[in-house]
Amino acid sequence: MSYALLRQIRRTALLSQQIRTESTMTNLTQEAILFRPPFTQWGKVIREAEKIVGYPTSFMNLRWLLSDEFANLAMHLRKVVDTNHPIIKTAKSVIYNEHNNLQPWGLVILLLSKAVTPSITDIKTSQITENQRILAELTEMIRTGHYVHRGLLNISLSERATVADTTMFANKIAILIGDYLLVTANGMLARLKNQDLSYLISTALRDISEGEFFGERDSQNMPLPGKPISKLLDNFHINSDTLPLDVTDTLGSPIREWTLRTLYSGGSLFGRGCQGAVLLGGRGLEEQEIAYLFGCHLSLAWQAANELQRITSDTKESYSLVSAPVLFALYDNPDLYDIIEKGKENITNIDLEDFKLDILRTDAVERTRLLYTENANKAKAYAEMFGDNEPVDTIKRLINTI
Repeated sequence: MSYALLRQIRRTALLSQQIRTESTMTNLTQEAILFRPPFTQWGKVIREAEKIVGYPTSFMNLRWLLSDEFANLAMHLRKVVDTNHPIIKTAKSVIYNEHNNLQPWGLVILLLSKAVTPSITDIKTSQITENQRILAELTEMIRTGHYVHRGLLNISLSERATVADTTMFANKIAILIGDYLLVTANGMLARLKNQDLSYLISTALRDISEGEFFGERDSQNMPLPGKPISKLLDNFHINSDTLPLDVTDTLGSPIREWTLRTLYSGGSLFGRGCQGAVLLGGRGLEEQEIAYLFGCHLSLAWQAANELQRITSDTKESYSLVSAPVLFALYDNPDLYDIIEKGKENITNIDLEDFKLDILRTDAVERTRLLYTENANKAKAYAEMFGDNEPVDTIKRLINTI
């Protein structure tokens, strides 16, 4: 029954891929939530890495896909498969996407766990390894749950009487699926019975929540960039302090705003996942901080590479208005902010293809490349602090493959 359900879900996702999404809103994503780097050459490296950790991370979420609770939700999801609601695109990305569902987050956490956990096989070490695997899995689940929650259409009270019932129904399904994943992840975290780890993951959940209220947004809750300021400020300082992220003087300063937005939309969660793996491995506070910084800078590097590909692609691939190339372009040519003003009610009022041409006329692409290089190099430097071993070498290969 479970196998049949999985096949049914995959068929549903494939069918949705054939549906014309006439609504522009479905194609305009919010901040790319670091779901996965868009690079096909990762396949071989990831398969080799999975052999090292001894766990097929490509199917890390298979258990919740085959659960009875999710089966119920999936049956309801079928009712809206012929609509252009964003939840369909989200489901397709999660369950059956063009990169065979290769998800590097959990894999990197497991590789880092392997690097810091003693190789001696005994009952205690086996329990540590099992807990680290659960941490990697619940981190992926939290990220996916948050991503699903973003697949909503905001409908004002005055419009609810005129929209199709299926749209409201799809919103409810998106909320339920996201809630199910988050509740399941929190249950897994509680069962680990580690107060320090629970505290770390809780700070990441706080950051994700606060990110939803940062900066201006249009009527569909799509983020809008801050108005560029005249003076370029220093880069955003990242540390493992569990206090709320500092939002002072960030809007309008491209690197500071972009870094904060990326940390809010998943970078902090990935950093805490890496930090938690080292904590479970019995390492001290100094190494835990190194792990957090490694995770944050790796997520920043992935994000920069993702956004760079989107803005330089010859296809009509959507891109976020708060991506690094856009923020750099606005700073280089503040007059472009007049275009952003047109989209403050709804970003669909902006012609993204024309705006992309304006962005490419600035130095935004080159500055985004430098942003990627800087964060990738920092991530590799922090990874090397965990020794010269096969897991660390594989992490560096993953970074170099981008």
